[in-house]
Amino acid sequence: MKNTLLGSLYLILASSIWGGMYVVVKVVVSVIPPLELVWMRYIVAIVALFIIGFITRQKWRVEKRYFFIILAIGIIGNAISIVAQETGTMLSTAQMGAIITSSTPAFMVIFARFILKERLTLKKGFSVCLATIGVILIVGIGNVDLSIKLGGISLLIAALTWALMSVLVKMLPSDYSQIVVTIYSILIALFVLTPFVLPRLDEINIAQLTHPTIWGGLLYLGVISTACGFLLWNRGLQMLNASSGGIFFFFQPVVGTLLGWLILEETVGVTFWIGSILILIAVLFVINEKK
Repeated sequence: MKNTLLGSLYLILASSIWGGMYVVVKVVVSVIPPLELVWMRYIVAIVALFIIGFITRQKWRVEKRYFFIILAIGIIGNAISIVAQETGTMLSTAQMGAIITSSTPAFMVIFARFILKERLTLKKGFSVCLATIGVILIVGIGNVDLSIKLGGISLLIAALTWALMSVLVKMLPSDYSQIVVTIYSILIALFVLTPFVLPRLDEINIAQLTHPTIWGGLLYLGVISTACGFLLWNRGLQMLNASSGGIFFFFQPVVGTLLGWLILEETVGVTFWIGSILILIAVLFVINEKK
């Protein structure tokens, strides 16, 4: 029970951090294109993670049999998923992003069933449905512009690949350091992205990068969202089963909408609070479920 509560806390923190990321990405992506933005945030993140790794004296050795799993995590989750997510965020509306992102836990349940052979319980299915209804109430289907097809397709790819990556994390031994796993997976993503990014760096206006809003956003995306967020998410998944852990992904659109209300003074109606309550109930179902 202690591991369940602690794992739940890690996942809630990670998802909440990523909820704030949407506001930051919307600002920064106006200066730095999505592909280059992912590459830059990983450069910042890898520096922060290496400092943490050396201070905490991590063991850097990984068994050969787990190398291909970490390789898949890096390519699928850290490269394809994040680039697709930030591209979709740039091209689509926040409402569409929240609705499509909310499909991630459902995909995690499916992948966990076929890859990890986790049992699909009635409570898990009910929790996913309840949380999905909550997200739909929060963002409001009527406000979604369905004509932005490319952004929607990009966000769907992001949801699918992130769900698959989250299930792959569960295939690693629970005693593996999440700092080491995250560092290796980000290094793989950097290796994949660098050939595409380097020829395009000249197109970025260097003068705009010196603006406090832009470099502050880069620091948030690199240190808080990537380094801290990935560590918290991966560690939380190690302490819960993958299908249950996915429910906590629903905190992302809740926090994103709430921050939009507090910071950007966007209008939030009664449906936001009803949807938030439904998501909270769904999460409580997961926390109370016996392993």
